[in-house]
Amino acid sequence: MQTERAKVTISVDAMGGDHGPAAVVEGCALSAAKNGEIAFILHGDEAVLKAAVARYPVLADITQIHHSPGVVQMGDKPSQVMRRGRETSMWSALTALRDHHAQAAVSCGNTGALMAVSMLRLRKLDGVHRPAIACLWPSRGKSGFNTMLDVGADVRADEDSLLQYALMGAAYYRNAFDAERPRVGLLNVGTEEHKGRAEIKEAARLIAEAAEIGRYEFVGFVEGNDLPSEHVDVIVTDGFTGNVALKTGEGTARLIGDTLREELTANLPSKLAALFASAPLGRLRKRMDPRRMNGGVFLGLNGTVVKSHGSADATGISAAIKLAFTLARSGFQDRMAERLASVADAQQEKMLGKDDTPAQDGSAEGDNQMGQS
Repeated sequence: MQTERAKVTISVDAMGGDHGPAAVVEGCALSAAKNGEIAFILHGDEAVLKAAVARYPVLADITQIHHSPGVVQMGDKPSQVMRRGRETSMWSALTALRDHHAQAAVSCGNTGALMAVSMLRLRKLDGVHRPAIACLWPSRGKSGFNTMLDVGADVRADEDSLLQYALMGAAYYRNAFDAERPRVGLLNVGTEEHKGRAEIKEAARLIAEAAEIGRYEFVGFVEGNDLPSEHVDVIVTDGFTGNVALKTGEGTARLIGDTLREELTANLPSKLAALFASAPLGRLRKRMDPRRMNGGVFLGLNGTVVKSHGSADATGISAAIKLAFTLARSGFQDRMAERLASVADAQQEKMLGKDDTPAQDGSAEGDNQMGQS
């Protein structure tokens, strides 16, 4: 007799986001209607959330509400939230994840505050220098998406941090898209080996050396025009470059969408052309719908945290919840931690090997003893 799988509980900051708790609760309901293995803990104003949840019978038996009177506003500084945010829905949602009442957390709130509170409540994985935010990028690849990190957790990244981003990004992509060996590329100003800053060149060497332990294929340097290509699955860069690329891509996509809409409604012939092209335009709209790509994942923490766009509607929030569920169910956190530790151990052994010196007499016995250490 087949036993029923345990539900995956998602801890949700229900008060964050531009559209308020109504959109968040509706997003939870959309997810629950498609997924019988999910449950929720909603954090926020209890009276407001009870009324919202009551509108969706599908949430009745799978939703807990944790009263949190405070709300992190989009304009709040992370330092303010760290000092006075203990009663907020964001703080409460991450505490539930830390205390193992949930397997993942989702928030539409202030990104800087969410990262700061996540680091305080969850702590970094052992050996991680800096957490990273990974985003999905529409691509021509088999999965339809590439992953890029970091896109804003930290504006700087040295070679060791870039190596960790590669390991974490590969683990994330492998479990999100069931890809056995993701292809990892390092963003640079050119693909030639002599181009780029010294830390980029050193990062390329480290990422290449760790490919077997990390279970990925390193394709070398990639450029900005490779972000949506089928040549790579995971793009590694620092948070400053990644955030600029992300915002540039989003702005360009809006410009193209707005321009196309204006041209197709400019006059009667254009409207007729749009009518005849409605089917392919609908498929294009669905494929490029930013709501399908909603959800930046915080990597390098002791817990799975998904950051939804603040402007996300119910469909976008449901996409972020689906991503959180997929990652929580996969158990990728433990495997990612193991690979990070394995690479750190390998680097430590290599450094110790460099520090070893032959025996004073230069004998073969001394060399053999060193080789066995």
